[in-house]
Amino acid sequence: MTVSKFIKVLVEREFIHQATDLNGLDKLCHSQSIAAYIGFDCTADSLHVGSLTQIMMLRHLQKTGHKPIVLMGGGTTKVGDPSGKDSARPLLTINDINLNMESIKSIFEKYLVFGKNPNDAVMVDNSIWLDKLELISFLRDYGKHFSINRLLSMESVKQRLEREQPLSFLEFNYAILQAYDFLELNRKYNCLLQMGGSDQWGNIVSGIDLTRRIQSKEVFGLTSPLITTASGSKMGKTASGAIWLNEDRLSTWDFWQFWRNTEDKDVIRFLKLFTEVPISQIQEIQKLKGAQINDAKILLANEVTKLCHGTEAAIKAYNSAKDTFEKGKLGLDLPKFKAVLSKNEGISLIEALCKTELCKSKGEARRLINGGGARINNQSFRDENHIIQKSDFDESGTLKISSGKKNHAVLYI
Repeated sequence: MTVSKFIKVLVEREFIHQATDLNGLDKLCHSQSIAAYIGFDCTADSLHVGSLTQIMMLRHLQKTGHKPIVLMGGGTTKVGDPSGKDSARPLLTINDINLNMESIKSIFEKYLVFGKNPNDAVMVDNSIWLDKLELISFLRDYGKHFSINRLLSMESVKQRLEREQPLSFLEFNYAILQAYDFLELNRKYNCLLQMGGSDQWGNIVSGIDLTRRIQSKEVFGLTSPLITTASGSKMGKTASGAIWLNEDRLSTWDFWQFWRNTEDKDVIRFLKLFTEVPISQIQEIQKLKGAQINDAKILLANEVTKLCHGTEAAIKAYNSAKDTFEKGKLGLDLPKFKAVLSKNEGISLIEALCKTELCKSKGEARRLINGGGARINNQSFRDENHIIQKSDFDESGTLKISSGKKNHAVLYI
């Protein structure tokens, strides 16, 4: 039986995979407001939905009265986290890391309240302290607390060694640097909890151990499960690429569609993890069967999009979907692509499918056409040599082009 609001929410919504002392953490969260952090490395200019579990954990932390710390990995990204990787990431330039960090920051402002009040979120860059470390002094003061035997037993290291894949000395030090992050945050903010994905367990435990040794304080660790779909694929990875959280990397329409196309078996779990729909309502939704599940998928898409892109954008995406799928109209929020046509020439169906990014290659477009999945204004075309003429466009100079029943775009002249 949980006693704190925060742990109760995490348990009800199935966020918890492992914890160092869940009962102790539960009692602590009940007795006082605590600071907790999750780290995010800056390997790209956007996070994708694979990070959404951790972002939602920070949101629930704040909404239950605690202080979230968003730790940006300006320093650790220079090293590269080997967790779950078969090979080293390409090292980014410092300029690229800084640009990525700036782009990522805007995501958190949609989910958390930043400011100077006691439980307002703070964002910290670990390069502030990691860049100042002097190697020999650092190794003397902190390296002595890390056993090589234990580092070799960490999953991220074991996997590389077992597969006889190289692990650089630079990457080998990642766990020590991340552990030092926890120590620094404990000193500066009295941070008592580190959270992260299940692949971070070894790194989190190292940070707990170092903080206990240096600060003589009881601190905690908690991880969320690795989210995979019912069909076994990794969350946030699709045939067309990653599902990014930044709108300049992925349109609101495509983001909404990703959630609308959730597998039936995943809807309830995703409503718990990625929305704030009350548990009592989710329990009622769980009783739905057959075509009614589509209503739950629309709710999921609307609620996740509201949090990530705002209510107005979610409504716009929903209305576009309704126009496109139910009324056969052109949804206003569909991705739009310009076609330049001469007076006497058109554009091939293959070229149009590639131009609108419905197909990645001409070969993929041919397969789609031959399989009957290519549509122009809702009409199927199986001729891979078909040419779209100016007469196919409506009075406003637009037409709808589709890949199957779910993926659509607007071509205009």
